[in-house]
Amino acid sequence: MTRTPRALTTDSSAARPSPEPGEDPRPVLALDIGGTKIAAALVDAAARVSARTQIPTPTGKDPDAAWSAVAGAAAVPLSQAGAHHGGVRGIAVSSAGPLDVARGTISPVMIPVWRDFPVRDRAAALVPGRPVGLVGDGICAAVGEHWAGAGRGADHLLGCVVSTGVGGGLLLDGRPWTGRSGNAGHLGHTVIDLAGPPCLCGSRGCLELYASGTALVAWARRAGWRGPGGQSTARDLSTAARAGDPVASAAFERAGRALGAAFASVCAVCDLDRIVIGGGVAQAGRVLFEAIEAGMGEFAGLAFVRGVSLHPSALGADACLVGAAATLLAPDRYARRPSSAAADGAPAAAAP
Repeated sequence: MTRTPRALTTDSSAARPSPEPGEDPRPVLALDIGGTKIAAALVDAAARVSARTQIPTPTGKDPDAAWSAVAGAAAVPLSQAGAHHGGVRGIAVSSAGPLDVARGTISPVMIPVWRDFPVRDRAAALVPGRPVGLVGDGICAAVGEHWAGAGRGADHLLGCVVSTGVGGGLLLDGRPWTGRSGNAGHLGHTVIDLAGPPCLCGSRGCLELYASGTALVAWARRAGWRGPGGQSTARDLSTAARAGDPVASAAFERAGRALGAAFASVCAVCDLDRIVIGGGVAQAGRVLFEAIEAGMGEFAGLAFVRGVSLHPSALGADACLVGAAATLLAPDRYARRPSSAAADGAPAAAAP
């Protein structure tokens, strides 16, 4: 049996890292590029987030216009940094993937306007002369929780974000495990149903088709559920599930079972001691966590897999921002170590 999460809270005030004596006091500009929203903020060496702005993810067909919206959002924290901090010490980009770290490009499955988009060069142009880091959003979520949240003290950690999609990131022996191309942790595109429906990634039966917020709502609507006033969002669905709606409850049970199966598989391969779950869907709380625990109880056969603990995110919507910043603010612990394949320019996978 997996251990029940303690309290489903997001209080991480006691988990802030301490800046090193004499450390550069300037914050990092962090960008979080996701399928639903894009956030920009300043993050300092104590993992404090300030001047946060957020915009809906652009849905147009012009990649440059989409980036202009991101640059506009970044202008707010940058102006704050110039006025109060003497500028920023670097720019850290957390992005949905796939991405190509060697080339500095992104091709997010859920953002079709960007294919091989040169996000690192575009981010560098926001503040010329400053270092720019590019990291997958699942890794950023895991690093953020490890540095300043619910993952502190865990040497073998999976961070999972359940939102528009399903992302994941691993820390093994206390360090991020990014893989050959920087794309390790694409949990949402692990196959859990060999006969499942086609996925946008080009495969079929992917976890994301069963457990993402988009998939939850689509399944519930097909089963006849409708939210209040005709609204049908994942938040509406979680409210209905907590109120006992049978279709909404079944949707979360289905998603939790799928997540539990995927988590059990990752734990069997990586021998983890903790899983931290965040993202908008995770805000459903116990209605999701209890379903995940039931799924892990069903599929975790080995004793070392059953010993893994589940925890809700302590950083909430800021996890990816904090984790991205940590790769620049605490590079000895969290900066990616390029593999020989990546250093040789081996291409990363791209979304169709």
